[in-house]
Amino acid sequence: MTRSKLLLILVIAVIVGFFLGFDGHKLLTLENLQANQGALAQWIDQNLLIAVAGYAAIYVVVTALSLPGATIMTLAGGAFFGNLYGLAAVSIASTLGASLAFLVARFLMRDTLRERYRETIAKMDRGIKKDGAFYLATLRLVPVFPFFLINLAMGLTGMKLRTYALVSWVAMLPGTFVFVNAGTQLGQIQSTGDIVSADLLLSFALLGLFPLIAKFVVGFLRRRKVYAGWKKPERFDYNLLVIGGGSAGLVSAYIAAAVKAKVGLIEKHKLGGDCLNTGCVPSKALIRSAKAADTLRHANRYGLESVPVKSSFLNIMNRVKDVIAKIEPHDSPERYRELGVDCIAGEASFVSPWELEVRHNDGHTERLTARSIIVATGGKPAMPPIPGLEDMKPLNSENLWELQEQPGRLLVLGGGPIGSELALAFARLGSQVIQVEMGDRLLAKEDSDVSELVKIQFENDGVDLRLEHAAKEFAIEEGEKVVYCEHKGERVRIAFDQVLVAVGRAANTKGLGLDKIGIEPLPNGTVPVEEDMSLRYPNVFACGDVAGPYQFTHAAAHQAWYAAVNALFGQFKRFKVDYRVMPWVTFTSPEVARVGLSEAEAREKGIAFEVTRYGLDDLDRAITDSEDSGFIKVLTPPGKDKILGVVVVSSHAGEILAEFTLAMKHGLGLNKILGTIHPYPTWNEAAKATAGKWKQANAPQRLLAIVEKIHRWRRG
Repeated sequence: MTRSKLLLILVIAVIVGFFLGFDGHKLLTLENLQANQGALAQWIDQNLLIAVAGYAAIYVVVTALSLPGATIMTLAGGAFFGNLYGLAAVSIASTLGASLAFLVARFLMRDTLRERYRETIAKMDRGIKKDGAFYLATLRLVPVFPFFLINLAMGLTGMKLRTYALVSWVAMLPGTFVFVNAGTQLGQIQSTGDIVSADLLLSFALLGLFPLIAKFVVGFLRRRKVYAGWKKPERFDYNLLVIGGGSAGLVSAYIAAAVKAKVGLIEKHKLGGDCLNTGCVPSKALIRSAKAADTLRHANRYGLESVPVKSSFLNIMNRVKDVIAKIEPHDSPERYRELGVDCIAGEASFVSPWELEVRHNDGHTERLTARSIIVATGGKPAMPPIPGLEDMKPLNSENLWELQEQPGRLLVLGGGPIGSELALAFARLGSQVIQVEMGDRLLAKEDSDVSELVKIQFENDGVDLRLEHAAKEFAIEEGEKVVYCEHKGERVRIAFDQVLVAVGRAANTKGLGLDKIGIEPLPNGTVPVEEDMSLRYPNVFACGDVAGPYQFTHAAAHQAWYAAVNALFGQFKRFKVDYRVMPWVTFTSPEVARVGLSEAEAREKGIAFEVTRYGLDDLDRAITDSEDSGFIKVLTPPGKDKILGVVVVSSHAGEILAEFTLAMKHGLGLNKILGTIHPYPTWNEAAKATAGKWKQANAPQRLLAIVEKIHRWRRG
């Protein structure tokens, strides 16, 4: 740290120490203000200019250092100086103080505050980049964030000081006037009769209504600004148009049809999206076949004779197609047309916030209008820019299902959920699988003990794990496909027959014409949605993989409810999407299911916790099924039964997790789970057993000691 920064910290520390040492926080209270009102008012009348200047200087210090008492000082400005002088003093002083706090943050605390308030500042950065002055004015006018936090956080952005000061001054004026005016009335209370005077009641009514009025005004101005240059149609073809027929789009259209809105669903391929056609459904069907092969190969676990498994890969892939065909009617155009949805086969791109150009699959083009539009175009497998990879004709989670012959040597790039699920499935079906992962463990978003248990199972099933291997180049050498990886400074050569790329997903935004309406995707490829799932315009929304941050079918359906309801009824009330309880399952063996915080995430956020761990080798049902490896781990606040997070690593982990998810959603703790009857012998008894371990560890020892003495006394 530089000498100038140390000096500034010393000066701030001295001022804060002086403030606290002389009980400044106790002086700046409403009671103290009224108690000394008479004496101060008399002195101020005789020394008005000195009083105003001194008051403003103190206000600057309080605001610049984010000391408590700014609200009381604003009321005091009205009480002692009246509307004119009070408004001038508070307005200038608050702007100077805010600007100083802005500069302090920029000079002194940029790195620290960016780390501590990462999410808030990231949101502000997006707003500043898009429309800095208006964004700041919104924050100032509508008191959602504390002003001291705005002062500090905005200093971390690239906004110019003069812009910050000018916008802050103008945007804070209405609120300053309301508080100063309330202060003038406060200063005039001489008797109980004054409390019900018309002026006082009006002032405090303004004080209470100001946030609502400001919010309405900001919303009105924002709509005017965002729609500037666009002509809204006088009539609309639809209440809602949905682009994309995956999970998010189907749920959005279903909700709209259920409430009798006229809705159009535009999809260029098959309804059902990735989940039905290339994702969840086919992958889980393949995993089930792989599990059956593993059971036959290890039938001796169940007292039977193990048999060698000769899988017919073509039959397996035909079964996958049969499974898709059985589920397909649930997402068919016929079903949705019966529900009242216009299913449109084609591609759509934006013409305006209310108008889409639709290129039908039969070749003709038309324009359709709607009051609201939802983008639900999903995602696609990401392809890393590794030299030579394209020449390998790589497989991914989309084209994998076109395979007719099983790969002999399958190279899997990626150790995340998709790569791990498919790597284990192909290994159990008989392929020689080499799994390459850049990181030092599989499933990096989970805790290390989870990754370790999965790693052991993978190695037992014959997966050749290459952790800390970064693929650098693909080539064909003497007719053989090879990849060169970097591993701890060495160049490693790996031969393979086919490569499956599973290193993440990218949002589908190409061809939507988002640039025509001023919407730019984020660096990670998703579109920038607000908390109500809207996209820049109050009537344009996005949900599902294209919106992020989760890439789950159930997350897409969850978002779709908010998008659809806000699209249809947002002019009356808007709902903010709730991600507090978001479960997910990785269908490896063992399965990994989680909801809430992991240990790593809790530590990163500075949340105190204790861990209750229950081994599945103690569960009777797991023992009878010869699947008694794995564990349940529950995070709770120290000494409390509130559930902060749960991870289950075992067979049937997804089903076991459901009970914990329900408990978290409805605020139920481990005591409630422990007090619930669970049928025996079932896998879900594991939830009760885990709650029992928590209870045992948190038993009231002092009370038990007293009870023990009572029992001893009663025995005589």
